[in-house]
Amino acid sequence: MKRIYNKYKPHYQTNLTLAIPVVISQLGHTLVHTADSVIVGHFAGTIPLAAVSLVNSIFIVILVIGMGLSYGLTPLIAQESGRKNYKECGRLLANSLLINAITGIILFLLIYYGSLLVIDRMGQAPEVVAQAKPYLGLLGFSIVPLMIFMTFKQFAEGLGFTKQAMMISLWGNALNICLGIIFVKGLFGIEPMGINGVGWSTLIDRSIMAVVMAMYVIRSKNFRIYLKSFAVRSISKIRSLKILKIGTPVAMQYTFEVSAFSGAAVLIGTIGAVEQAAHQVAINLASMTYMMASGVSAAATIKTGNNFGKEDFLNLRLSAISSYHIVLVFMAITALLFAGLNQYLPWIYTSDKAVISIAAQLLIIAGFFQLFDGTQVVGLGILRGLGDVNIPTLITFVAYWIIGMPVGYFLGIYMGWGANGIWYGLTLGLLVSAGLLFTRFHFFSKKLVRLTRKE
Repeated sequence: MKRIYNKYKPHYQTNLTLAIPVVISQLGHTLVHTADSVIVGHFAGTIPLAAVSLVNSIFIVILVIGMGLSYGLTPLIAQESGRKNYKECGRLLANSLLINAITGIILFLLIYYGSLLVIDRMGQAPEVVAQAKPYLGLLGFSIVPLMIFMTFKQFAEGLGFTKQAMMISLWGNALNICLGIIFVKGLFGIEPMGINGVGWSTLIDRSIMAVVMAMYVIRSKNFRIYLKSFAVRSISKIRSLKILKIGTPVAMQYTFEVSAFSGAAVLIGTIGAVEQAAHQVAINLASMTYMMASGVSAAATIKTGNNFGKEDFLNLRLSAISSYHIVLVFMAITALLFAGLNQYLPWIYTSDKAVISIAAQLLIIAGFFQLFDGTQVVGLGILRGLGDVNIPTLITFVAYWIIGMPVGYFLGIYMGWGANGIWYGLTLGLLVSAGLLFTRFHFFSKKLVRLTRKE
């Protein structure tokens, strides 16, 4: 263990310095929905909490499509920065801003005219659907400012500036919580809005975050050398396609995984509102640790892309493996916390004992899949930094929709194991994904190192 630690020690320090702010920033996206769940669960009740679960299970698919597309910018910026091609970084930002703004509008229209029409036909409890519809509309509109925020965030992080997005996310979440409580409960003379209150707080929060992040990048002296070529004339079909060739498969990767969990929420909703609320509690806690692992993954993408641009393949491999070590240690700790505190953590969200009982069982399962979830998302991040996105996309599809979801349906619905059975299927999907992605990285990076030694 000491020999391994000394071998990777420089990479642990570098990766953690880069990753920790990204982890906190990524966590901010989940904390928005966590805050919504906590506020609604305590101040509105079980039916509204089930409505939040239903909406989040739909919206999260739209959210990760947008976030995945925005991630197409980061490895390209990291690679061009490694090559010291500063002008190209500004040109890529201009193209990414246009792509993400159009994407945000399209995704909002998809929610407004698509999801709101099919939500009545998903076999959910009528009282849950009635409260879910207006909340989904408000949450859907918030995707537009969020995509603007993500554009400037991914640009800054691709250049190694990760702390600013972290601070904006922290202050944004504080604002979201304060406004959510005020709107839901009806404080300071405002009429109680119920579940719609957290929709409005999220929309306001994301709009402010977009403005602040854009102003930081445009006005900061750190980016002046890159922004000289940030102009409308820099927008071109070739650069836009370059971003989309990475961003689109990444969006599909996240969509396959998250849609599997959303599909699980819909399946559990057919069992009952209590089970659905319990799923929301457990998946919210698991999502927090996942987004932290996603932050490590984002840092791994940046370092991998930077080393790839410099053609330093040996340090690329060492840095990537150190990211695996970091996420395994972190997810092992969270797994122990989930298992040891499974009876207590659900109280954060609700005091309904029936919901808590089921959620406590799901947290035991979540403890197991933490390890697989963390390693698979880091594997995706490393391969993304190499520009390898197509085969990993196929791997995620097979793991979640050919293996995970069918097994979950068989165990949970056909065998009657309920929510637990559906989660067992998801765990198997994560295991398959993690194993295949690590195998691909291992052979890919070994090949690059061998080529370097031959030269």
